[in-house]
Amino acid sequence: MSISKDMLMGEILDNDKAETIASILMAEGMHCVGCPSAQMESLEEACMVHGIDCDAVVSKINAAIS
Repeated sequence: MSISKDMLMGEILDNDKAETIASILMAEGMHCVGCPSAQMESLEEACMVHGIDCDAVVSKINAAIS
């Protein structure tokens, strides 16, 4: 599975690589991975709210789960 910035956070964190992905998101400053309302945001929206470069996060996640 490849992650894209338009995927919902809930979708991203609902797979067999969720621990790895959550660790990357937390390291980037996105401590909202367990927040119920964040589950319906896209990764791009969540990154924007936190002032994080979404393309860099997507690259890190996909490198880690490939």
